[in-house]
Amino acid sequence: MARTSVRSAPAAPAARTPATKTAAKKAVRKPAAPAASTRPLRRVEGAKPAASKSAASKPAAAKPAVVEAPKPAPVVSAMPAPGPRPMLGPNGRPRHLLTTPPPPMPSDGKPVNFKVGDKAVHPAHGVGEVTAIEDRELGGTKGMFYILKILDNGMKVMVPKNAAAQAGLRGIMSGKEADAVLDTMRAREVAVDLQPWSRRFRAYTEMIKSGSPHEVAKVLRDMHRLKFDKDLSFGERRLLDQAKSLLMKELAFAKKVSEAQLAEQVADIFRV
Repeated sequence: MARTSVRSAPAAPAARTPATKTAAKKAVRKPAAPAASTRPLRRVEGAKPAASKSAASKPAAAKPAVVEAPKPAPVVSAMPAPGPRPMLGPNGRPRHLLTTPPPPMPSDGKPVNFKVGDKAVHPAHGVGEVTAIEDRELGGTKGMFYILKILDNGMKVMVPKNAAAQAGLRGIMSGKEADAVLDTMRAREVAVDLQPWSRRFRAYTEMIKSGSPHEVAKVLRDMHRLKFDKDLSFGERRLLDQAKSLLMKELAFAKKVSEAQLAEQVADIFRV
């Protein structure tokens, strides 16, 4: 019986869809990966090795803070800036820097030790009358005290007898000294020209506290002249009133006139 060979028919090519066409195009366009070079790598001096993935994943260590040393401060001269020269007081120091009152005026032959009934001038309260001399204890210290009644307001003031000069207690000025004080009022100068007003106020206050009739007269003069230019502020009126209470009554006693007559004489000075 004859052997018959059966050949299988070739498989029909698969139908090409649009998806397969696109995939084929990409496969043709994609270049092949370059083959790994077989040349040995050369080490480049100064080049830093690439960080590995494990090293990159670790957080970098914080660098220590660098603290710079402080720069030395510039040297500043201790000399004050130049400014207006202050007017000098009776003791040669700037008037607005007076810290201690000048020595009391000479008594012109009047007794240093006061008696009951004598008139005495207290540097902070003005003219008073010695009403008594008593043995008192004040602040744990015993001694003789002058008891003064201030004529302007009736206040009672006690002054140690052995320290009356240090306290600035003195007798009424003489008529010649009163004329010199009135001449101070006639002067055309300005006692204090500091800026701002707070500095001028302190300077005028120191002049009043000095106990010198000439310094108090300068305050009275400056405030009177300022009154003609503008309305005085509260502080300026206070300075004017203090100067009047400390000076006018003593001048009236020294000139042997009434206070009204002396006030008219002072007003004539400032009208000129």
